[in-house]
Amino acid sequence: MIKSPPKVGYNQILEDTNFPWPVAEMTLHHHERLDGSGYPDGLEGGELTAEVRILGAVDVVEAMSTRRPYREARSKERTLSVIKDGRGDKFDPEVVDILVEMIDEGEIEFGDK
Repeated sequence: MIKSPPKVGYNQILEDTNFPWPVAEMTLHHHERLDGSGYPDGLEGGELTAEVRILGAVDVVEAMSTRRPYREARSKERTLSVIKDGRGDKFDPEVVDILVEMIDEGEIEFGDK
């Protein structure tokens, strides 16, 4: 059940929508990772579009940096560690570099302020 939202969003809401961007594909594949460890389809490397690469990394930072009903926001240091550790393996290196720069410059806020 935990891994079902991307497919549900795609199949029940976005599959037949007509956007000027690949929103349906981005929603379906934003949990995919460069090394093929993601879901729902286990895509890897060149199978991931630029949009999916961006959204996948940004989603991790957003999820970690904000409070959830079941946990507090992760620290800036912890979030940076996860995104940097995944650079080149799970996440696109260029996207990670931009995200790290944005975090370092304070453009992304954390709940531990």
